[in-house]
Amino acid sequence: MTQLSAATLSSLPSGLSVPTYDRSALTVGIVHFGVGGFHRAHQAMYLERLMSQGQAHDWAICGVGVLPHDRVMQQVMDSQDGLYTLVEKAPDGTQNARVIGSIVDYLFAPDDPDAVIEAIAAPGVRIVSMTITEGGYCIDPVTGDVDIDHPALRADLAPGAVPASVFGLVTEALARRRERGLPGLTVMSCDNIQGNGDTARTVFTAFAEGRDTNLARWVADNVTFPNSMVDRITPATTDQDRTHVKDAFGVEDAWPVVCEDFEQWVLEDHFAQGRPAFEDAGVQLVDDVEPYELMKLRLLNASHQALCYPGYLAGYRLVHDVCRNPTFARYLLAYMEEAVPTLRPVPGVDLDAYRQKLISRFSNAAVRDTVARLCAESSDRIPKWLVPVIRENLAAGRSVRYGAAIIATWTRYAEGTDEAGAPIDVVDRLKIQVLDAAGRTRTDPLAFLQQRDLFLDLADQPAFVDAYLEALGTLHGPGAAVLVAEMG
Repeated sequence: MTQLSAATLSSLPSGLSVPTYDRSALTVGIVHFGVGGFHRAHQAMYLERLMSQGQAHDWAICGVGVLPHDRVMQQVMDSQDGLYTLVEKAPDGTQNARVIGSIVDYLFAPDDPDAVIEAIAAPGVRIVSMTITEGGYCIDPVTGDVDIDHPALRADLAPGAVPASVFGLVTEALARRRERGLPGLTVMSCDNIQGNGDTARTVFTAFAEGRDTNLARWVADNVTFPNSMVDRITPATTDQDRTHVKDAFGVEDAWPVVCEDFEQWVLEDHFAQGRPAFEDAGVQLVDDVEPYELMKLRLLNASHQALCYPGYLAGYRLVHDVCRNPTFARYLLAYMEEAVPTLRPVPGVDLDAYRQKLISRFSNAAVRDTVARLCAESSDRIPKWLVPVIRENLAAGRSVRYGAAIIATWTRYAEGTDEAGAPIDVVDRLKIQVLDAAGRTRTDPLAFLQQRDLFLDLADQPAFVDAYLEALGTLHGPGAAVLVAEMG
């Protein structure tokens, strides 16, 4: 068995594609925060594709971790020289595997924040990219305002503080670039947030303003924040995935990535100091990302929430098993039909075909995506992906039956036990608040809706409340499968 590293690339089995370019000649052009499975299946893969074409050799990635659990990634990346195996699995069972070499360095910020700051301040770096999750932007999930009193921001703005957050580290690097007469750069968010670039601009501007008004003006004039839409289903790596890579490809890889064979990246072409030729790797460069963003967030992402709670309550643990049930598939398509009127026209996209494609992707048994993964961090997801759909439909006098049912199923899930009585490990930033609210719904049916930081005034909207209470009554009675069957 061959341990993956730069020294063993030439001896890997012939059935595994490996980098054909000289990795020692690569130079860093991108510093990326949040090197998880999605980044390695998406942005790093697109760079790998360009490098294999003989392009973008001055756009290699330096990864950065800022959270305690990122230390494990640092250890793996160091031991494997930044290399990892990417396995793409199609619904028909076929798979494609390759070793990705576009990440050439990894820094763990808590060990040496100055090294991270200097990496961003280096003249050759022209893009800082981020996959820091929907909850990583210190933004109120409903109002969209920056929480400048967020502990992470407040700590980094304290006099003499050593930066620890993404915003503190990047802003300090921008300040050094300004002092040294270097140009600005591009901050490229790749998170599932509508207007992710606009959101990043809002937070960085507010943080820079908190430090120095002149710096904030320089950032406004010299840093760009393109919006983007990113899409590829990428479950968390399991020990089963590691064993599969070992058995199928003869490689000992501590952290491979397994994903679906579908990929999409729609990106606003607005870069301060140039960019890789992303279009040659299959990226869609557009002037306006919003139609694609809304389509993905309100159909794909919100449909993930639509399937995960009732699926989990009914005993399903793998996403493909949920979606291969025709009743659940009809339910998801019905939700999407309710959401479509809130979208803008999407150039070049047949929305009926897109919805059917989503069911096919969700049904991909080879990916083995877990229902629990989709249920996690709901308080960061539902307000951004589903609540806007509900509010727009209410304002237009349209049905909110399915949106209300999704929130009702989240309520029932957050009660903490499935329909067989087994405990649910609710993973959520607001776990205590959410569990408390859900736990009171049996005696106070509107307790969950009265979390106005998540739902604003939905508890005051009779059309929504009626649909919500009807769905919740079914969940508290015959259960999730009956609700889905009645609505599908």
